[in-house]
Formats: sequence, C-alpha cells, structure tokens
Amino acid sequence: MSDDKSTLENMADAAGAKLKEGADRARAAGHDVAGAFSDSPKHDIEAAEDRAKAEVHNAEAHAEYREGKREAQDGDGH
Repeated sequence: MSDDKSTLENMADAAGAKLKEGADRARAAGHDVAGAFSDSPKHDIEAAEDRAKAEVHNAEAHAEYREGKREAQDGDGH
C-alpha cells in the first residue's frame, strides 16, 4: 500500500490480493482432500500454511480497498 497510488491502482491491487486468497484457499482444500487419503501429517501442515497465507492476502485486499476508497472520496483519485 502506498500513498502515491491512484484509486484504480489500489483497487487493482485489492482484486489481485483476493485472487491470491482464492488460490490459497483452493490449495488448502486440495491438501485437505489429500490428507483424507493419507496418514501423513504433511497435508495438514500444508493446508494450515495455505490458510494462513489466505488470511494475509485477505488483509492485504481489505487494506488496499480501504486506501482506494479513501483516494476516491478525497476528490482527486490520486
């Protein structure tokens, strides 16, 4: 997040972070399925790691969105 980004750049970054969040959650679900067919704790660990990454990307998306909204509301969009 940067003060010199435009509204559009902030919103694009927010969308990108949401896409990354979705990919992380999909990977976590894949590890959950693999873990159901395996006795290895590896998949549980990897699923937890991917869920943590998803939460980070979710927080980034919300921060970028809020910054973009603030930029849009201040009147100049920059």
